[in-house]
Amino acid sequence: MHSHAAPLRVLSVVGARPNFMKIAPFVHALRAQKDAACVHRLVHTGQHYDAAMSRSFFSALDIPEPDVDLGVGSGTHAEQVGRTMIAFEPVVRDWRPDWIVVVGDVNATCACALTARKEHVRLAHIEAGLRSFDETMPEEINRIVTDRLAHLLFTPDALADRNLAAEGTAPERIRRVGNIMIDTLERHRAAAAALDPQAVAGAAAAADGGFAVLTLHRPATVDCRDRLVPLVRLLADELSAELPVIWALHPRTRKQLDAFGLRAAVETAPGLKLIEPIGYREMLRLNMGARLMLTDSGGLQEECCVLGTPCITLRPNTERPVTLQEHGGTCILAGHDPAAVRAAFRRLRDAPRKPFRPPLWDGHTAERIVAALAGAAGPAAT
Repeated sequence: MHSHAAPLRVLSVVGARPNFMKIAPFVHALRAQKDAACVHRLVHTGQHYDAAMSRSFFSALDIPEPDVDLGVGSGTHAEQVGRTMIAFEPVVRDWRPDWIVVVGDVNATCACALTARKEHVRLAHIEAGLRSFDETMPEEINRIVTDRLAHLLFTPDALADRNLAAEGTAPERIRRVGNIMIDTLERHRAAAAALDPQAVAGAAAAADGGFAVLTLHRPATVDCRDRLVPLVRLLADELSAELPVIWALHPRTRKQLDAFGLRAAVETAPGLKLIEPIGYREMLRLNMGARLMLTDSGGLQEECCVLGTPCITLRPNTERPVTLQEHGGTCILAGHDPAAVRAAFRRLRDAPRKPFRPPLWDGHTAERIVAALAGAAGPAAT
């Protein structure tokens, strides 16, 4: 441990909204250290284009204001990665951390991983080893690059360990610590449970057990007319008549509904209730009460498992296979085919809730990560 020497200097990075739920427990675990073995700085790359949304997430998750905001903004993948590296390099040179910690799979994760290694700073990746085996997904490239560069790879489950081993990762670099998103879920579970779902969704349909929840945001789904139009038609014309569907509408998806002439269909479907994007606790509350989740979000798949919510994953693949029914989870991979989505909907609509908790998904992942970083002293990175 570093309690007798100078404290370990840890720089962690968040880039976009999915990262906030993953960094919050890490920040809390660092704060809770008894001997201040680590001093911490938080860098927000500002990849998320909505500053107000970012701020509300920081306060809702009790994350301190970032020490540095790089203000990278939106843009193409190359623009985001390039701008992030240019802005992040002087921060690293100025502070010379002992560790740079990145989370997840957004562009900031990959960009800061590259910078860390070029500046000879040890790199740790939280949520390592996830693979969809679909290299058309930009996130998959970010995951592969980051994991190849990281000195310590903090994995959520045995399947992730296996992926890294298959890629030739040295076993001593792999540490299975569990799922840090579940730390956030456990911390906010009681406060979320106290919310009124009807107040969250503004709908009489939102009595527990009486609704499904829908989220869609991935470009592979919402930017593709041939995928989005049949899916939305199925939901508006058919499935929402069988079970009311509360749809938290992502700004990108809203834009595409207009572009593809779908706005009228979704606004006039009696069983479809459109709501604005909502906060973490509010979505957690809807997930707790939903009979069914339909989503292309990896984080929601994981939450559905722990909460027991039957889940239809609207993607042809997932980097989180531990959430699928064949591995004990609650999710069915339905892809974008309306017939497969319909079949999954009817199969899961009346399925009982069956909570599933993979090993170490216990709310203490961040503590294990902090202990591993403090215990991984040794020569500086080369």
